[in-house]
Amino acid sequence: MKDNSYVKAGISFGSALAMVISYVNWHSVLWAVIHGLLGWIYVVYFVLRYGLH
Repeated sequence: MKDNSYVKAGISFGSALAMVISYVNWHSVLWAVIHGLLGWIYVVYFVLRYGLH
């Protein structure tokens, strides 16, 4: 279970980082949220496609 917490922390950090970078580049909260959600969608796709092995 300890490995699972690292995955969750990594996903959260990656999404937050995507939102910050998006906001800095576009100066729009909406685009920042969209990019954060797209980051989560990519992670879900990756997990479904390749698993967490």
